Amino acid sequence: MTGTYLGMPAFPDAAATSTKNTQLRANLRHATHTIRAKRATAVAELDDWGELRAAGAAIKDRTLRHLDHYLERLESAVTAAGGQVHWAADADEANRIVTELVRATGEREVVKVKSMATQEIGLNDALAQAGIRAYETDLAELIVQLGDDLPSHILVPAIHRNRTEIRDIFTRQMARWGRPAPEGLTDAPADLAEAARLHLREKFLNAKVGISGANFMVAETGTLVVVESEGNGRMCLTLPETLISVVGIEKVVPTWQDLEVFLQLLPRSSTAERMNPYTSTWTGTTDGDGPRTFHLVLLDNGRTDTLADTVGRQALRCIRCSACLNVCPVYERAGGHAYGSAYPGPIGAILTPQLRGTQSELDASLPYASSLCGACYEVCPVAIDIPEILVHLRERVVEGGPASVRGTRTVIKPAKGHAAERAAMRAARWAFDHPGVLRAGQRLASRTRRFHPRRLPGPGRAWTDTRELPDVPAESFRDWWRRTRGDEGPSESHTRSKGNPGDKGHKENKGKRTTT
Repeated sequence: MTGTYLGMPAFPDAAATSTKNTQLRANLRHATHTIRAKRATAVAELDDWGELRAAGAAIKDRTLRHLDHYLERLESAVTAAGGQVHWAADADEANRIVTELVRATGEREVVKVKSMATQEIGLNDALAQAGIRAYETDLAELIVQLGDDLPSHILVPAIHRNRTEIRDIFTRQMARWGRPAPEGLTDAPADLAEAARLHLREKFLNAKVGISGANFMVAETGTLVVVESEGNGRMCLTLPETLISVVGIEKVVPTWQDLEVFLQLLPRSSTAERMNPYTSTWTGTTDGDGPRTFHLVLLDNGRTDTLADTVGRQALRCIRCSACLNVCPVYERAGGHAYGSAYPGPIGAILTPQLRGTQSELDASLPYASSLCGACYEVCPVAIDIPEILVHLRERVVEGGPASVRGTRTVIKPAKGHAAERAAMRAARWAFDHPGVLRAGQRLASRTRRFHPRRLPGPGRAWTDTRELPDVPAESFRDWWRRTRGDEGPSESHTRSKGNPGDKGHKENKGKRTTT
């Protein structure tokens, strides 16, 4: 597998392949069940978890409403502290900026902190094309890099690998990237961690340039924050002479008081810890302490377009905890690679189509990579209503319509391959607008129920391969209501009362609340 997601098949095709991999499914099932059980325990310790969750959502929403203000405030604070700020409209511009900054140092190697933003823009490949080698220092990212693989999880990028597979990767590939694996390496976790530590220590001590992302940026002081569990990030942030941080514009928070909320929400939701073992903060540059040069690259890459969508902008609240992946039945069975994006799972199914658009077959398929069970919303620490956005994006895929593309308001065309779905939805809408037609259709379905097939023919066959068609009742609800409650059906009565304020039914119901 290469280091890029370009050219990957649509989700249904990729998932059809990955779900047949029994080892992958076993690895994912064990890991996700373990993580989510620990998370549930950690969250249950806080009596005010619901209030914290609501506070996190409110802070994010307030910040997004005034994002321009807080970004300008951040830029001023970073500059005043000795840093340099660069603005990148898209992935190409961000890669060009970072490549030029590294070239200016004269170095041809960099060490990297685990970063979703740099995965999103394909920075490692861009640097490689410029003759610059980037070394991942997060343990899981190191496993992925040595294995010529792609991350499959936001928090645990190598979640699809077990210990034996990791041992084999280290034994075969470490020497090609630097210090080789110890002789006789076992698959014991302690031995694997020690092999990685020895391999990476060499990189840390020699690196002159470090590249990172950031979990948060504090606008009032220009401070960037990275939270981690291993300490590799602390090494990358302090030892190199030059530090370059690539961060999505949505990661800004107004104040340190706001940051405090997220430093409670994130560790419990991601690693099931009360606090992160390493929380690193840095503000510009300081003589004699840390990098002498600091660059902040603020990345848009579709985030402004996402912000323009009043429903979809919720996705920008995401703090990359990965809790939604760990409870998702689709992710657990299909794995992260099937999503064809740096952002797998439920959050990827709503974020990627907004950042990249829905015109490709892959991106148009992602809003359908969900059972809409709602488990992702229940565990999200910032209350992103992922099912709502999924349905919203499905409508965009099928119907097209107005959207923001690269900052310009335009009308996008429906995605290909949804003509039958579009026709069916329009027919259903017409039927619901004509009660007589709907009633006749219900009666016809009831009277012919004994002839109904158990599986649909043609394109519907795939849908009924894993589902049974529901039995049609002998009597429709409307007919039951008419038979047991009187001559008028519920919808006709409601329509008459609502549509004619002067009729008797309206006068009798005025001021009363009816519950059905």
